[in-house]
Amino acid sequence: MTMHRKQFLQAAGGGLLSLAAPRLLDADPGSGKFYFAIIADSHIIDDFYKGPEGSPEDTESIFKTTERLTQTRDYLNKLQPKLDLTFLVGDYFHNYPSPDVDFYFQNRTRIDVAKSITDGFTMPVHVGYGNHDYGVPKVSHAVSHELFRRKLGLQPYYSVDHKGFQFIHLNNFLGETWQPGHAKYDKKVGSLGEEQLTWLEAKLDARKPTFVFIHFPLSIVAPREKADFGLHPLLKKHKDTVQLVVSGHWHRWFEFGRSYGPLHQVIAATRYDPNAYLIVEADTKKQSHRLLNIDLVDWNTHYSKPWRGL
Repeated sequence: MTMHRKQFLQAAGGGLLSLAAPRLLDADPGSGKFYFAIIADSHIIDDFYKGPEGSPEDTESIFKTTERLTQTRDYLNKLQPKLDLTFLVGDYFHNYPSPDVDFYFQNRTRIDVAKSITDGFTMPVHVGYGNHDYGVPKVSHAVSHELFRRKLGLQPYYSVDHKGFQFIHLNNFLGETWQPGHAKYDKKVGSLGEEQLTWLEAKLDARKPTFVFIHFPLSIVAPREKADFGLHPLLKKHKDTVQLVVSGHWHRWFEFGRSYGPLHQVIAATRYDPNAYLIVEADTKKQSHRLLNIDLVDWNTHYSKPWRGL
């Protein structure tokens, strides 16, 4: 797949969603193709959130996150033929109002609000962890993992198999850089930990066509964690079967090309723009994919033009 770097002027109105849903190619059961979407950084809040954020722009955006994720959902639901899957690459909700697990079962919180929105998707939505889905050090990893398990039925990292492809949600908040008290503790740097890296190596050794989702862009993930064992060498080793690595976190569109082996794309946030989605066509016969709306991206901004179909 060729990735393009065409620059577009930001659409008036901050990238408002198109009213009419586009159509994909007419469905052909014999084509071997299926479609899925990738989104990130929804940052859902609740009535316990008061703000402000670090800048006027961020404060303004955080109070529109529910509205914007709902717009994205309603748009993706209308696509024909229907999307098989949607993946959300972390920062599902925005921070924790309490370190107490019981609080989340006694009150309706941002976790419940986020789940109520994604429950409205007409296709399965697979959510990964972002840095705001943790509250280290005030909220322990164990509390976050328990809430994700009990509220959402999700593990800290996992894979999904679909029509011969595998989709891997990695978690770059489990290694030494995210362990309070460790000599390498630095929350600006992501790390996976040896257990997750070993699990990933086994997944990639299956040699299936693979999409990898990880919240931090690879440039701020520790390349190696145990001697020469780390995420970057694993991805380079498997660059022929890893179709694409997608990250969020920066809330803007960036492209790294093949700097890390496989193609690496950083996507913008639904927090700022309901058009912040990737529509992907996967071809099971060719074991390849196309990013159908990549030419609409306004690079190094929050925004993309609405996709109006093929």
